[in-house]
Amino acid sequence: MADKLDEIMAWKRREIAGLVASLAATEGDLARINAELPPPPSFAAALRHQDGTLAIIAEIKRKSPSAGDIAAGASAPEQARKYAAARVDALSILTDQQFFGGALADLRGVTEQFAREAQPRPCLRKDFFIHPVQVREAREAGAAAILIIVRALTDEEIKVLHAAAQAAGLAALFEIHNEREIERAVRHGAQIIGVNNRDLAIFKTDLGLSERLIPLLPHEVTAVSESGIFTGADARRVQAAGARAVLVGEALMRAADPAVLAAQLRGPGR
Repeated sequence: MADKLDEIMAWKRREIAGLVASLAATEGDLARINAELPPPPSFAAALRHQDGTLAIIAEIKRKSPSAGDIAAGASAPEQARKYAAARVDALSILTDQQFFGGALADLRGVTEQFAREAQPRPCLRKDFFIHPVQVREAREAGAAAILIIVRALTDEEIKVLHAAAQAAGLAALFEIHNEREIERAVRHGAQIIGVNNRDLAIFKTDLGLSERLIPLLPHEVTAVSESGIFTGADARRVQAAGARAVLVGEALMRAADPAVLAAQLRGPGR
């Protein structure tokens, strides 16, 4: 199988080319925008429960290259309301249209809805980040965090993106898939590291990746296990390896009642 991540990144570079040419996104621009906008809720704080229970990042995802259609036509704000009722800790909102059926408007619609709540949940803009202009879009759309896929980027691109996120007042979830990528993420000062149990080259999933890699993360890093988590037993398995949070998309999108599954994922204690 061709490397799917390479295909997605090549498309994304073409997709944002016009935006890069037309929209300013220096660190100074991002700092100014950050100062003008209300601060987003803390993504990092939402993932670290003092009682040691597992935090849940619930994803809004209509389709994926691996699963095909998951919830075609689903309303992002309506799904977000279901997730809020399920007491999840944070949301991940796919904004890539080509491969995942998302849109930046989904993120904006959800964060505007949450802004009316007393304690809004932080939202991760889940997309394939390459350039600070995407960070600007994320901040202006109300995101609290961005995604940095270590394997997909050069060290210089990671450095620039991370600095852009910091200037914009956003957290960064560094996504890794092997030991070398852990080293790179830590070298760039990652505070939140997600182990993607799905190999983005061939889209095969293995929870054993979290079991192997999470124990290698520095103690001060918040460990997230992503992909392939469908049951409470799956959640307990990665929690035992050291995960502080799980990112769950397909299972929650397909669930008849996300609150029931969220309770199973969370486990006893909350």
